[in-house]
Amino acid sequence: MAQNLIKVAPTKNTLLTLRKQVAFLEQGHSLLERKRDLLTRLVYERIGHYRKLRKETHESVREAYRWLAIAQLRIGGRVLKQASLGTEPTLAVEILPRRALGVQYPAVNVQTLPPKPVGLLGTDASFDAARRLLTDAGRLLAKLAESQAALSRLIAEQRKAQKRVNALKYNIIPRYRNTIRHIESALQEEEPNTLFQIKILRAKALEDKNAA
Repeated sequence: MAQNLIKVAPTKNTLLTLRKQVAFLEQGHSLLERKRDLLTRLVYERIGHYRKLRKETHESVREAYRWLAIAQLRIGGRVLKQASLGTEPTLAVEILPRRALGVQYPAVNVQTLPPKPVGLLGTDASFDAARRLLTDAGRLLAKLAESQAALSRLIAEQRKAQKRVNALKYNIIPRYRNTIRHIESALQEEEPNTLFQIKILRAKALEDKNAA
């Protein structure tokens, strides 16, 4: 029992202070529970979005590589390599900070740029299709990275909130309540003794007064 108590003097002032502190802790526990519940709901929403985006990205990458293989068969690896060296980026990526429920994560803003023609003989429509599909796959990969980073940080924050809720509920608040009950019991046991001593002092003072 002593291990579950806070080491403080069993006085009325201490009792009042502990009661205020435990009320504050209970309020904090309630707020943390609300934050945990909101984070849990947001995590489940993000998981659904992440799985859908991951499936879409996987299909996009697979289709892009299929057309890249077709282009390699049609125009040859040498021409494909030379044509690739002459292309310019078709994606503009900007990373900005974003917050949700106090959790900061990188937000990826992806803009698709119009592909510029490649002035090289020997390429055909398969090369253009591969470029377009690879651009789409790159855009989806960037959004998937954003979703994964956000989900990872939200899960970490949700777990942290859950640990704090458990610590308050099963450790900190019970220690305060046990200490309050212990002090209340000690004060109740001390009160009769105090009253008895007061009566003795009053009786002695009255005797001294009569004797005088």
